Amino acid sequence: MATINFLYRSTKDKADLNLRLLFRLSDKDFVLGSKTKLEVSKEYWSKQHNQKRPKEISIANKQLEINQELLKIENHILSAFNSEDALNVSKEWLNLQMDLYYNPKAKDKAIPKSLVEYIDFYITYRKHELKDNSIKRCNVIKNKLMRFQEYRNKLILIKEVNDKFKNDFVDYLKSENYAQNTIQRDVVFIKTFCKHARFLGLETHPQLDTLKVDKQKVPKTYLSFNELALIEKANSLPDHLDNARDWLLISCYVGQRVSDFMRFTKEMIRVEEGKHLIEFTQKKTGKLMTVPLHEKVIEILNKRNGEFPRAISDQKYNDYIKDLCKDAELFNKVHGSKLVEVGEDSGKFRKEFKDYEKWELVSSHIGRRSFATNFYGKIPTTYLIYITGHSTETQFLQYIGKSNKDLAMEISKYF
Repeated sequence: MATINFLYRSTKDKADLNLRLLFRLSDKDFVLGSKTKLEVSKEYWSKQHNQKRPKEISIANKQLEINQELLKIENHILSAFNSEDALNVSKEWLNLQMDLYYNPKAKDKAIPKSLVEYIDFYITYRKHELKDNSIKRCNVIKNKLMRFQEYRNKLILIKEVNDKFKNDFVDYLKSENYAQNTIQRDVVFIKTFCKHARFLGLETHPQLDTLKVDKQKVPKTYLSFNELALIEKANSLPDHLDNARDWLLISCYVGQRVSDFMRFTKEMIRVEEGKHLIEFTQKKTGKLMTVPLHEKVIEILNKRNGEFPRAISDQKYNDYIKDLCKDAELFNKVHGSKLVEVGEDSGKFRKEFKDYEKWELVSSHIGRRSFATNFYGKIPTTYLIYITGHSTETQFLQYIGKSNKDLAMEISKYF
């Protein structure tokens, strides 16, 4: 026996109701959640929805409208639950049923069996979940697969994505001068598309789950505290580089992505117990963050009468901080990669790995990595992970390039 509850779980004045499915299996209680697309106000749900015989006709009509929709959703979910083996019921299953409720024709639509076509289907199917950057990556991979299809003159079927396909695809991308880690990421995405197709009932190859491409270890470029001091001391800078320098220093002490810190304003700051905190919502994750401001950031704000530097485009920021680090004489050679054009006027750019002067490898992401690397061992890793937003400590350590040997040396300090 399963039951359905509807909840208002948002802090906003208006929000979509949450659905909760409760059932018992083998003496164990399960609670699964999903979202509806039924928007109500917090005031209505908390004060008016459960009124008995409301005097206001508008409230009575609203109750009727809402209750009819909730009943339809409840009947749809419970009907699907009763037709399914409870062992197969999961959060993913519940989200699928909600999607089928709002897109019933999807049941009748033929699901594409070719990989290239399926990517468009995948983007449409998950349109409410995918971020713009994820959609962009999906389309980039789709274009590569289209060129690969043309190269081998054969349609790529989802059920044929096996070890031979992987090897042929990797060989093709290498012939096109793509970097090893780009290839590895593309194969991971392709597996994601195929696993999603399998979830919807399409046939996939038995080898799919074991497909793997090794990652190439790439040095993690960051700015040390000594290098940040050199950047800070650079003088006689034009206004645009001084502005970029302040953003770079801020990024190295708050550990956030450029899409977040470039939106900082003084209105986001509050002071509690003498500590300056900045509160914002991460653009990529949608996570509400409260981060303490380092004294270096406070110095920059004081220099600018409490204001953050002027916001500039990502492209200008990338260009300016390269010029800035060149002015700061960061000429030491480090191994890394940057995009270079393959052939004169080819319009094709690929990553090239070799030794570069450090200023050449500086980009907008270096602030977040510098923060994580510089403060590792100085601030508890749990706190660093909270600020950077990594899901696990393993993911965080990979991000800053810590090897098993590095960890062993860290542990040895306690012996």
